[in-house]
Amino acid sequence: MLTVGLIGKTNAGKTTFFNAATLLNAKISNFPFTTKKPNTGTAYVCDICVCKELDLKDNPLNSTCIDGWRYVPVKLIDVPGLLKDAWRGRGLGNQFLSVIGQADALIHVVDASGSIDAEGKISQPGSGNPVQDAIDVEMELYRWIAEIIMHNRQFIIRESSSSSLEDAIARSLSGIKANTSSISKALAKSRLTEVAFAKWTLDQTIKFAAFLLPLTKPTLIIANKMDILTSENYLGMLTQYYGRSLVAACSAEAELVLRRAEKMGLLQYTPGQEKFRIKENAKLTAKQQGALNYIETRVMAKWMRTGIQQALNTVVLKLLKSNMIFPVSDESKYTDHHGNVLPDVYLMPEGSTPVDLAREVHTTLLKNYVLSVDAKTGIRLPKDYHLRHRDVVKIVTRSKPRKRR
Repeated sequence: MLTVGLIGKTNAGKTTFFNAATLLNAKISNFPFTTKKPNTGTAYVCDICVCKELDLKDNPLNSTCIDGWRYVPVKLIDVPGLLKDAWRGRGLGNQFLSVIGQADALIHVVDASGSIDAEGKISQPGSGNPVQDAIDVEMELYRWIAEIIMHNRQFIIRESSSSSLEDAIARSLSGIKANTSSISKALAKSRLTEVAFAKWTLDQTIKFAAFLLPLTKPTLIIANKMDILTSENYLGMLTQYYGRSLVAACSAEAELVLRRAEKMGLLQYTPGQEKFRIKENAKLTAKQQGALNYIETRVMAKWMRTGIQQALNTVVLKLLKSNMIFPVSDESKYTDHHGNVLPDVYLMPEGSTPVDLAREVHTTLLKNYVLSVDAKTGIRLPKDYHLRHRDVVKIVTRSKPRKRR
């Protein structure tokens, strides 16, 4: 299962984002380090299900389908908030940084309202600096990666003498899922390919880490607390600094309210959609009605959505370039061996082949793999075919030999 890590300063809204995405009751408060250890839960990415295209009534098993949208689970980790010098172990930095190594991608939650100070304490909206907050967190990550490299300096020098520098660095950074391809690109971008590793300075190592991080951990900046009036100006500043494709607006608190109200049966709301509807028999208190009016005015009317679901979708489907693939056993009925229609969907990285899909579903399928068929067209797929988003694939395997009597 793909893993997404939530990073950011204390009080930026990471735990609220986590709760909204998972509906788990991780503790929320306005005190630094409320999150003492990583919270782990299941969130979902979604896209239009192929059941609509094929005009079928599906019954998912490893995922869920709501109003024609297929929701696929991913692992979400909310890690302790970050302070300056976390890479040295300040605050809960060591816990924070070690957990990041497990993630395939990151969501960097920033308080876009400017309501926290440099130490992560709640302050007056507009008094903080969200851009600097984001930069501070990133610098801690660069220093952390650089520290790992410097700590393994002699190991890398020794290993690179019998292999390549890329392989040697990859071994020392295996804990953060860095591969030789990403390391090679980071070396080129940091212009260190012609510099002997033994002569790298600390600044050069940090520069290398700065290019490596987005290649190893694709990251989306989430401008949170967009319901607060001071947020809009800071959103523009974040977008200008990072680029429009890497920044998204969000109100985690609004999403959490909507999902909890939906769970209580007070309204109809599908995560990621533009509207919510209060149910006719819902008995709302004045406080609940006021909260929903606030969300409608400050969030939905202004930003169309709360941004939580879109953030998850963007990270997994766009930054990680994952594709939803539907394996089936019967290509004419789109079912598994038990008659379940479009039962499963797998998130496969860009460039994956039918053989990779067989490996992901079950090792037995891989061992007995013969060929694959595009269930929509009936066309046989070559082994090196690159699977496309929302493909439906039948995997054909060797029949088990009959036992002799």
